[in-house]
Order: sequence, then C-alpha cells, then structure tokens
Amino acid sequence: MNFRYVFLLLLVFWGFVSLPGAEAGVTFNIRYFDKRVYYLEQDPILVQVTLTNNGPSPFRFKLADERVFSVDFDVRTSANRTVEAADLLVRKRSQSQQVFFREISVEAGESFSFVEDLKEYASLTRSGTYVVQARIFPELYPETSGINPGRTLSSSGRPLESNRLTLDIRPRVMPGPYGIPLELDVETNAVLVRERLPPDEVVIYLLTARQKSQWEKFFLYLDLEAMLSRDAYRRRQFNAESEEGRQRMVARYRQDLQNSVIDGDISLIPMDFVIERTVYSANSGTVTALQYFRVGTYTERKRYTWYLERRDNVWIIVDYSVVNLGTE
Repeated sequence: MNFRYVFLLLLVFWGFVSLPGAEAGVTFNIRYFDKRVYYLEQDPILVQVTLTNNGPSPFRFKLADERVFSVDFDVRTSANRTVEAADLLVRKRSQSQQVFFREISVEAGESFSFVEDLKEYASLTRSGTYVVQARIFPELYPETSGINPGRTLSSSGRPLESNRLTLDIRPRVMPGPYGIPLELDVETNAVLVRERLPPDEVVIYLLTARQKSQWEKFFLYLDLEAMLSRDAYRRRQFNAESEEGRQRMVARYRQDLQNSVIDGDISLIPMDFVIERTVYSANSGTVTALQYFRVGTYTERKRYTWYLERRDNVWIIVDYSVVNLGTE
C-alpha cells in the first residue's frame, strides 16, 4: 500500500480517537478563578470551568441547578492516589431527589463558563501537592441520567475531560500576635520570622517587599499596634477595647493598610529608593530614605523618616513621617 495512503488513514484514525468532544469541536478547560496561596481549612478553592465551541454547529448540553450533577473533579495526590469525595458531594448525590436542569446552547465561536468550589467535590484534609482534572457530563451525571459510566457514549452525551491543574495546599497558618496568622514566605515556603537586622536593612526589607507586593513580608517588621496608635482617636478607641476587641482593631487596620484605605503614604509602591541616613542608639533609631514614585509621566520624590525601636534584639518600625519634595 502506498505510504501516503497509510499516513492519511492514520490521520483519520487519530481524528476519531481524539479527546472526548473533539468531534463537535468543543474544548473543556479549567483554571483557578483567583489563583493564590491555598491553606488547609481556610478559604474556598475556586475553579473556573469553561466550555468553548470551536466547531461549526451549536453545542447543547444539560446544566443542573446543583452543579454536582453536571460536573465531577478527579483529584489525585502526587503518588497518583485518588482523593476521597467531599462529604457534601456524597450527601447531594446519594439523596433521592429530582434533579432540575436547563438546556444550554453554546454557539459556534462562543464560550460558556461557571465557577465551582473544589472543596465541595474533594476532601482536601492534608497539605501537599495534588493534580486536578474535571469532567463535565452533557447528559448529566451518569447515576442521574441512567448512563452507564463504562459505556461509550455519543458525542452529545460523552463526558468531556479537561486539562490538568497542579494544586499546592499548605499547612494551616499558625496564630501570631493579635490573632493575625503568621505568614509563609511564598518563595521558600517557610514561616516568616523576624531576624536581627540593623535598622537600615529593616527599612530596605519593608520597601523591597512593597515593590514586589509581598504583603506578608511588608508587615513582618511593622508594629501594627504602634502604627494604629499614631492617630489619637484610634488610640483612645484601642485603649478602651477588650483584648479581643484590640485584636479585631489591629486586624482591621492591617487590612485597611493593604487596601490603601488609611495611611496611604505607607502603602505607596516606590519605583526606587535610597537610604540617606541611619542614626540609632541602644533601643531606638531613625532611618531616612529618599523614595521615588511614578505619577503619570512624572517622578514624585518623598523623604520618609522611619522610626524604629529594638525589642528582644529585633528592630521594629513603630512610626514614620513624610516630606513631599516635588516632582521631576
């Protein structure tokens, strides 16, 4: 047989055994909706599910009001062991109930997306690295639709398999001062610990962290209680609160700083900075830094004076002041 014809036959064969849904030109993709650092027993792990129709004809499927009857997630450990289903998923699928759904039509060249919480599908109770893959059932979950999962289905009912994602889950964070969790260094995966740095290096550490938007490092050498108490009104409120109330105030102050709601000068991102002067005694010190900021087409200069105190041989920032020097 002519080699060219053999090659063409192989191409045709590969086309028929390609990924599920390929006959209709439909691709199924997943990605993290808000990719970040994930911890045990904390925030949800949101995954965006997207169906894209690259074919010439509309693609129709059934989407259940309870998405667990349309979507399934296969989560495996780094040792390729399947993670058990979440209790919530088992309860929903094991109940005798009527499944409500709507018909969705994805036109040629269009996409359809929705977001699901992975923790509602898999029992993620241990830290580690996982591999996540999703399947969507155009004719609903097999046990709901009466479909035998092992049977080969037509292109309209065959489950579509997605790409794979790597998921890293870290151990739960440990409580730190004022009830604020101790943070992990995203670069080393180790708990951040204050080191015995000289005053100027503490300021350099803070400003470099702000340039990289590394909030866990930015707050490491800040005494948030002292910073909060710079304002007389907040100081009176803080002193009048119980210990629990003070923890809430400090946590809220930290969040407001990060969102630039208050004390905006400290949360500005410097494009560059120069340490001008460092003066310190046994337990107190000041560091003066010339900081540059991009404002439109101009460069704005500000002189910051950072005030530090030494506690347990560690220098901590307790206050700051700013002088505006104009633009260049």
